[in-house]
Amino acid sequence: MINISTTYMGLQLKNPLIVSSSKLTEDLENIKLCAMYGAGAVVLKSIFEEQIRGESEAHLRKSNEMYYWYPEAKDHVMGLSMEASLDKYLDFVKTVKASVDIPVIASINCTSAVEWTKFAKAIQDAGADALELNISIFPFDASLKSSEIEDQYLQILVAVKKEVTIPVSVKLGSYFTNLCSMASQLVENGAQGLVFFNRFFRPDIDINTMEVVTDNHFSQPEEQNVPLRWIALMAGRNIGCDLVASTGIHYHIGMIKLLLAGATAVQVCSTLYINGIPYIETILKDLREWMKEHHFNQISDFRGKALQDVATSASFERIQFMKRDFED
Repeated sequence: MINISTTYMGLQLKNPLIVSSSKLTEDLENIKLCAMYGAGAVVLKSIFEEQIRGESEAHLRKSNEMYYWYPEAKDHVMGLSMEASLDKYLDFVKTVKASVDIPVIASINCTSAVEWTKFAKAIQDAGADALELNISIFPFDASLKSSEIEDQYLQILVAVKKEVTIPVSVKLGSYFTNLCSMASQLVENGAQGLVFFNRFFRPDIDINTMEVVTDNHFSQPEEQNVPLRWIALMAGRNIGCDLVASTGIHYHIGMIKLLLAGATAVQVCSTLYINGIPYIETILKDLREWMKEHHFNQISDFRGKALQDVATSASFERIQFMKRDFED
């Protein structure tokens, strides 16, 4: 009997396929479909720190004259506006939890460790099984040292961990001077899971209109090689938390590769836009067939198996080839 169940941050998952945070997961009917077709867990669409602040500030601008006469009302109204934004998200968490029988992971997209961190406790109280911190601090400010940016990540995590008891994961970008060191520091400060990687907005230029445009919204399967390398490196060092791959996992082949590299689970998104939510069922069916073909009864039988060979493990640390097959 093939068993594809697993655990992620202590949560019991029917399988290692997690639907990642996206516009798909801000719709209740889509989430129900994800559960129906077998997803192991779902990450809700992120609530954005800047979105909450933006809505509050927009409300203030509309009522600017009132604040001229009653300046003490400004903070009060801004607080109410922020609470209204959060209440929508909390109601959604409650509704989703009441509608599906799989773990529901809330998500906060954040850039600072200020007053919003108290929202994490409210999200926990709404019933979320875990929380994913989608920390988006892009390193374009030349006045900031890399250590200062890393400290911001740690400050956010520590502030949130003070508020909640549910498991907390951090979804990372790949822009770090020393990603292994950053990952270890996050684990030391309480991260129970790390997700590799956040796929940031990618601007492009249309040479006909000569304007900035958005490149392909969807990931490509070849992009999975980036999280593949880093998850293998982290798993090989046993850094002490669950590791999840995100970006480029479109088929069962990608999922299997990441599990062989030591991933606890994978997050999928683009493939569901391209192939439809029912494609979850196909990925899981193909995973079971592969396991049967290779005589594996459970995920733990082959998780990290590619790292058992020293030479294979060392290849993930190699940056350049001394000689490629197509070179003289």
